[in-house]
Amino acid sequence: MEVLEELNETVSYLRDRGVGQVDCSIVLGTGLGDLIQHIEPSVTLNYSQIPHLPVATLEFHFGKLIYGKLGGKWVLAWQGRFHYYEGYSMEQVVKPVRIAGMLGARAMFISNASGSLNEAFKKGDLLCVEDHINLQPEGPLRGENLATLGVRFPDMSAPYHGGLRSILREEADSQGVAMHDGVYASVPGPHLETRAEYRYLRRIGADAVGMSTVPEVIAAVHMGLPCIAVSVLTDECNPDALKRVDIDDIVAVAKAAEPDLTSLFSALVDRLDEGLSR
Repeated sequence: MEVLEELNETVSYLRDRGVGQVDCSIVLGTGLGDLIQHIEPSVTLNYSQIPHLPVATLEFHFGKLIYGKLGGKWVLAWQGRFHYYEGYSMEQVVKPVRIAGMLGARAMFISNASGSLNEAFKKGDLLCVEDHINLQPEGPLRGENLATLGVRFPDMSAPYHGGLRSILREEADSQGVAMHDGVYASVPGPHLETRAEYRYLRRIGADAVGMSTVPEVIAAVHMGLPCIAVSVLTDECNPDALKRVDIDDIVAVAKAAEPDLTSLFSALVDRLDEGLSR
């Protein structure tokens, strides 16, 4: 079946089950799924119920789609994402973004957990991504262009929406949340990096490194869907004082930062119109 045909079937399925207006869509990354507790749900579906959608394989990615009200806006929240390293194609990885765009979403919010490469950024801080470096082995736009979604050669000079980022900065300052601006490097994973690789990433300008997000952002830009991305910095990747990392520790740090990110995303949803107009 053609990619676009699958997407259309998925969108029709969601429409038939009550998904209507979508003001923004939110991808909730590692340990960041509790935002759904603040959503007044109208429709809740497991990924396994949705045609042509992969099933999240990670035990801390729940694989659930929630549609409902948050701060007076209609949101589509993806509790669990898909990663290239799980064996999915890039087309599968970015399906949530494309589905949200085809449902009429006006913005895309993405969260993730990443390692800090900047010595000024500490474990537990947040990073508002202002730019990225794509080190994934394949891009989501490879192959025949889906012209109904976007142009063949989308411009990537400003992939992260400046107006939404400025609102996020204001909210972080007013709430006293430690949040930095910086560059996110996306690598294939699932293994973590060596000392030499961390040095390389620093030298090419990365402030943080993770295994997701950039394919989703590329798909959003392709569709003309304004987006932002926020990382929870779950470990400090100093190559000269590198410590062993345990995934349970990463999830614990992400969970500890979750109230701050939930508060910021909620405020950003509430001020969505203002952010999009800047």
